[in-house]
Amino acid sequence: MQFGEKVRSLRLSLGLTQQEIAERTDVSVSYISKVENEKLHFGDYPSEKFIHRLADVLKADEDQLLLLADKVPAAIRTRIRQRPDLFRQIAKMDTQALDRLEATLISVNDFRLEK
Repeated sequence: MQFGEKVRSLRLSLGLTQQEIAERTDVSVSYISKVENEKLHFGDYPSEKFIHRLADVLKADEDQLLLLADKVPAAIRTRIRQRPDLFRQIAKMDTQALDRLEATLISVNDFRLEK
């Protein structure tokens, strides 16, 4: 799913109009329309500040919206800077290796929650 599609889907699920979103995020209706229709040019692409406001208005996962907008959330960016070699290794993994890693992480997290 693209960023604009997600924004439209969230807006419609809340029964909000583009006008209402525009007013609550302090942008124009045409900007919201461009966001939803993926019609923004590079310089117009949503800022992190706008995405934070949008996530709040849409009651959405901010990190998910940031990632859909090709922006790395601050917490992930910090971890990448701390362990760049690890993230390079992860980036090189094929789908099966990533699936195994994900399953392992889920198991570890489930074990921690049980304690």
